[in-house]
Amino acid sequence: MPALQGRRGPEDLDRTATPLPRLPGHRKHPLTPLAHRPSKRGDLHDRPRATHHHPCRCGGPPRKVTTITPDFTPADRRAVLDRAARLRQLPETDRDAIRIAQDPHFSRWLEQVTATGGCAHPVHLSGATTTVDGTTGEIIRQYDTRDEPGERLLVRCRNRRATVCAPCSRLHAGDTFHLVRAGLIGGKNVPTTVRNRPRLFVTLTAPSFGPVHRIGERCRPRRSGGTCEHGRSLGCGTGHTANDPLVGQPLCPDCYDYTGHVLWHAHASKLWDRFVIDVRRRLASSAGLVQSRFAHHARLSFARVAEYQKRAAVHVHAVVRLDGPDGPTDEPPPWGTADRLTAAVHASAGRVLVRTPYSRAVGELHLRWGAQLDVRPLYADGDGPSDDAVAAYVAKYVTKGASETGAGADHKVTTWNDINAVPVSGHVRTLMRTCWRLGGLPEYAPLHLRTWTHTLGYRGHILTKSRAYSTTYAALRAERAHHVGHTDTPEAITDAHWRYVGSGHTLGAALIAAGIAEDLAECRRLSADARQRGGGPR
Repeated sequence: MPALQGRRGPEDLDRTATPLPRLPGHRKHPLTPLAHRPSKRGDLHDRPRATHHHPCRCGGPPRKVTTITPDFTPADRRAVLDRAARLRQLPETDRDAIRIAQDPHFSRWLEQVTATGGCAHPVHLSGATTTVDGTTGEIIRQYDTRDEPGERLLVRCRNRRATVCAPCSRLHAGDTFHLVRAGLIGGKNVPTTVRNRPRLFVTLTAPSFGPVHRIGERCRPRRSGGTCEHGRSLGCGTGHTANDPLVGQPLCPDCYDYTGHVLWHAHASKLWDRFVIDVRRRLASSAGLVQSRFAHHARLSFARVAEYQKRAAVHVHAVVRLDGPDGPTDEPPPWGTADRLTAAVHASAGRVLVRTPYSRAVGELHLRWGAQLDVRPLYADGDGPSDDAVAAYVAKYVTKGASETGAGADHKVTTWNDINAVPVSGHVRTLMRTCWRLGGLPEYAPLHLRTWTHTLGYRGHILTKSRAYSTTYAALRAERAHHVGHTDTPEAITDAHWRYVGSGHTLGAALIAAGIAEDLAECRRLSADARQRGGGPR
């Protein structure tokens, strides 16, 4: 090649020109098998060399450039191209799963996902923790996410809703079962003597906001018939099954009190607080005590869970227990009996009320509990509902989200158009729209109704308990960590620095995590079957 004449300036160089693409077989091409890439210095000297005359960019004489010819045959190149073509034909989820499985750190990533139980939306953390002996200063444990795949650690999302994350929901239900059960029969640092205390299983319902379709051979039979002011029938003679979409829907949406329904949800937690306070006062009055001195003689402990009915109204299941003034370790006074506690619950349920803030558009509403009240004493001799059945009943409703019961959504809505996109019935959608409209009134601003539109205005926790009822979720998690081998060293000092870097899975990772969750669930089922047959590990 003749030498270039003259010198070339910067303006003559096209520095933005796109470089020639590297074809498969080039030592730096991503599709070139690792076996054909030089990995050791000795391999470079064993390869055939070719010398080319390359023009110097500075305009001088051409210089010699020695390149290494890769040992890559046309058949190998066709095989790589065929493999790439086959990968492109796969769905994106499968391609991502193959990419993860071929990663050198796949085994460690798999250990992390398995440790989370196959969590569907794990939280990604980055940071380090160091535990040192407080006396000697010796480093006991040290951990850094820089040694992990992607320099991050996966932890559970701890979502209670089964529709969002089934593995974490199952774990939360198990913790709830043991939390409620410990308050009924003891255990988890609660004395077993609580089983002999006055205990009730109480169900409080919302009032009626209008007639709705219900399950039965005949929904709402009316001998005289009749219609409402909107021309709709006041009765329904059709038999509805549990899966009938009409169950829970109002007979006349125009007659239904959607405003009262939403505002009752917004004040349900306050109504429960006043109910508990009034039960204490009724007990004190029945025992001849000054109401303000009740805490010196007895203590009312409870655990309650909220559940959405078919009509999308919340009702409350609660376990109520009467203890001495020091809680579960103290016996109740002689006058503290189950009959007296039952009478106090009945009286308070029909007496307490909450007044809503006055609004020119709505007025002032008086909110009360519904007429349907169920109070069942729990006895230690097995008469009535069993303790395990009550604990399992409460734990079952903790994992149900609003979307699973058809009463709202599991995620917040931020605009009016989001309400139209939620897959709910017309009755629930009207409740959500009513909640959004009421949230725009200044007198209801403290209720934050628009923030709680996805729960139809209900602002309380699904499960709440009094402080002295039993153990806590944090204590149960610490006990589980100790069971798997995480021990606390006395007089140790831990310095931890964590940072949130993301959450969730990619498509392929979600597929693998779902498979792990299914495998773990199947292992638990087989283990339970083996225990029932008496041949499995305990």
